[in-house]
Amino acid sequence: EVYMNIRLVVIDAQEDFTRGALYNHDAIKALPTIRNIVDYANKNRFSIFYTADTHDKDYMKTQRGKNLPMEHCIYNSPGWAICPEVAHGNNPIIITKNSFGTVEWEDWDLTIGSANEIYVCGFCTDICVISNVLILKALYPEVPITVFENACAGVTPEKHAAALEVMKSCQINVERWDE
Repeated sequence: EVYMNIRLVVIDAQEDFTRGALYNHDAIKALPTIRNIVDYANKNRFSIFYTADTHDKDYMKTQRGKNLPMEHCIYNSPGWAICPEVAHGNNPIIITKNSFGTVEWEDWDLTIGSANEIYVCGFCTDICVISNVLILKALYPEVPITVFENACAGVTPEKHAAALEVMKSCQINVERWDE
């Protein structure tokens, strides 16, 4: 078996997106699958990147706060933390971001850019997952990207499904994790 140089990107698997301010039953249900993917990545020595939605105490005064008036993921608050079930790995890299997607992927070009494939899971499929996946696809158009649909959750099941369809249209592989 040829070792694949795969990167795992876990988007916003944080307490506020599961059990906290933006409680989501589907996100809680996805955590064991994300844990299995993280365990697989650790076993196979993939680089693991976690993004962390990060706001400050002025969140409610921002455009995002006005459009989603629910204070969440305030830096260093309990809700900002990566869910303990999935927060482990081979020296994971945590990328804080104050927007849906992050252009900081370019800062990790030597690491991400050398990947043969990128695996993605996390929350919210229709907002932060799709934003980051499309940025990664724009930066690395020849690197296959796979999103594990059963390791993601959207704001609603309908929006989750719609985001997956848009990603498929953009040549993103959408699969179920069945390890």
